[in-house]
Amino acid sequence: MAAVDAATKKMETMNVGQNQETEENLSKEGKVANSNGVVPAAQSSPPEDDEEAQADGPSQDGAPEAAKKKRKKSKAKKKKDPLQQTDPPSIPVDELFPSGEFPEGEIQQYKDDNLWRTASEEKRELERLQKPMYNAVRRAAEVHRQVRKYMRSIIKPGMLMMDLCETLENMVRKLIKENGLQAGIAFPTGCSLNWVAAHWTPNSGDKTVLQYDDVMKLDFGTHIDGYIVDCAFTVAFNPMFDPLLQATRDATNTGIKEAGIDARLCDVGAAIQEVMESYEVEINGNVFQVKSVRNLNGHSIGPYQIHAGKSVPIVKGGEQTKMEEGEFYAIETFGSTGRGFVREDLECSHYMKNFDVGHVPLRVAKAKQLLGTINNNFGTLAFCRRYLDRLGETKYLMALKNLCDVGIVQPYPPLCDVRGSYVSQFEHTILLRPTCKEVISRGNDY
Repeated sequence: MAAVDAATKKMETMNVGQNQETEENLSKEGKVANSNGVVPAAQSSPPEDDEEAQADGPSQDGAPEAAKKKRKKSKAKKKKDPLQQTDPPSIPVDELFPSGEFPEGEIQQYKDDNLWRTASEEKRELERLQKPMYNAVRRAAEVHRQVRKYMRSIIKPGMLMMDLCETLENMVRKLIKENGLQAGIAFPTGCSLNWVAAHWTPNSGDKTVLQYDDVMKLDFGTHIDGYIVDCAFTVAFNPMFDPLLQATRDATNTGIKEAGIDARLCDVGAAIQEVMESYEVEINGNVFQVKSVRNLNGHSIGPYQIHAGKSVPIVKGGEQTKMEEGEFYAIETFGSTGRGFVREDLECSHYMKNFDVGHVPLRVAKAKQLLGTINNNFGTLAFCRRYLDRLGETKYLMALKNLCDVGIVQPYPPLCDVRGSYVSQFEHTILLRPTCKEVISRGNDY
């Protein structure tokens, strides 16, 4: 009996020694055998808070400090949510699109004769080279969309026209980051009412108030580096004017559809007139056929040049001139319940320095000083009296008249149909790209 006990003790002593050696080895590997000598399966990692507690406090199993070091986890950086525009809009659009890539306008394919352009690698390469310019004009278009979206939400009867214009223009200045001639407003806000078709904005002191039965054409422009977005829409609160607005909206979209590389300007005008004059509108019990205003046109646009030489008629019988690759156009239509013919009337508010004017000697000191202000702030972009007032110019009317008389500056008085009639307008800026037609200013609204 005694011999058996001694041998057993010897064996137990040997087992204990082996177990201690095994535990030390396993501890180095981060594993500990249980009382039965079985190594448990790997357990899932404890929560992050527990890991931190284990790393900071002493080890419960007495393992060496090196074995307790917490393995560093690579924490994925949280992506910042993209900026969202405020209401009312106040964040410049370039901060909303930090990549510098601005939304593309609506893409339309050319007609059959030019369909080959879509797949042409040569034409695609031309577009890649023009990408900086495309982004500049798309930035201007995005400002236009955001500003007009907000303005459409707040325009109501009883609003002072002066307040409407200043709210709109201050928002453009903020969203586009106005910067001298590099970025800003392209021309004064036109808010022509009823029989006034275009080129009316309030001068200082004007107290005109928007009424429920008014038909207002809201026409404003933005630009980046002289690349101009010219876009307009009509506001009418009384639903009886809806057919009049629909006529010009559909006529403008028809003009856009017909426009393209090698399209003849006269053909675009004929298509516009056909659609426009297919509409009738009943106003206070009287039915009127909607007429295209025959002496108003769309136009080509150049850098710092709102009217670049080519006119897009809105009636048949225009020029045979063709549209060309790379050109910008403002496709705008005017529908009227009056004569369909406008003339200059009312007090002038719009002015623009002539694009091709050379050096003209000036004798009046105030005229010289005013010309310097115009050159520095507007160049050949259109301006109005309110803009001169904002720059601190005073008692400038005689000097401005002098600049007009010698041909340096051109006045643009309001254009009016017969009193008592109503005129509607819609307008978009398009770019005839090498591979397709892009409606730069298209939005969800129109």
